[in-house]
Amino acid sequence: MAVCETKCSWESHCTLCPRSCGADRREGKTGACGSSIRMKIARAALHRWEEPCISGDRGSGAVFFSGCPLHCVFCQNRQISGGQVGWEVTPEELAETFLKLQEQGAANINLVTPGHFAVPVAEAIRRARDQGLDLPVICNTGGYEKVETLRRWEGLVDVYLPDFKYMDPELAAWYSHARDYPERAKAALAEMVRQAGPCVFGEDGYIRRGVIVRHLVLPGYTRDSKAVVEYLHQTYRDAVWISLMNQYTPMEWVQAYPELNRKVTRREYERVVNFALELGVENGFIQEGETAQESFIPPFGDNPEEGS
Repeated sequence: MAVCETKCSWESHCTLCPRSCGADRREGKTGACGSSIRMKIARAALHRWEEPCISGDRGSGAVFFSGCPLHCVFCQNRQISGGQVGWEVTPEELAETFLKLQEQGAANINLVTPGHFAVPVAEAIRRARDQGLDLPVICNTGGYEKVETLRRWEGLVDVYLPDFKYMDPELAAWYSHARDYPERAKAALAEMVRQAGPCVFGEDGYIRRGVIVRHLVLPGYTRDSKAVVEYLHQTYRDAVWISLMNQYTPMEWVQAYPELNRKVTRREYERVVNFALELGVENGFIQEGETAQESFIPPFGDNPEEGS
């Protein structure tokens, strides 16, 4: 009976994410994430544009889920974040997808924005494990998660790869419509570290367990970036790795936000990197070269043929 009550609660009155919109997804209503009860993915393929310890030479077995509760105004995956693009899968079919990626030589299974499908995703991981999946499972998230939802994945997710987008609630409210983002991200990260522990890497250099926190530097907001880095370092020291990204790319839909309608300058990015070094951050990743181009955004599709 307890299992049924847990299952029905998210189906008929969804509170999986911090929006707690209460959508009756069972009746086909779409919540703040833009998704009904039917799990939908927009791409499942080897992905080579992650950190070296995730993609390496083999590629990460990335599964991009349609929909997102955050809806950042600068999202480069806006094509799928609204939930319109993609194809429906059952937990059984998703488990098969994981196993196919393993057969293709993926270094890991990389779940991109899976939180609004937390329950069926957990079922799919269990099914895949029972059928021979032995790769690390990575949860790749925007950082805006509920602790209660993350606990559904305890013992199933090996690596957490969250964003920590903002320290300033005003920025979070303006660009992600989520004033509570900083406090939610802090609580979520604490839970992720509790579950996954410090980073562990295999002899091949690929990550096996742990937490890597990503921060995307936004143009004009190096002060907030520094605040994020300082919080992460003071709170977790070497317990997490920090990935500082310079790949912000202004998409056509940010024209309403002129301050974001440019790339991050090299000087801005270097300020954040140098600040991290001055703090004593040793475990992390930085990016070299120019900002990522639009071509780095993977193709998404409405069926398995287009998405693979």
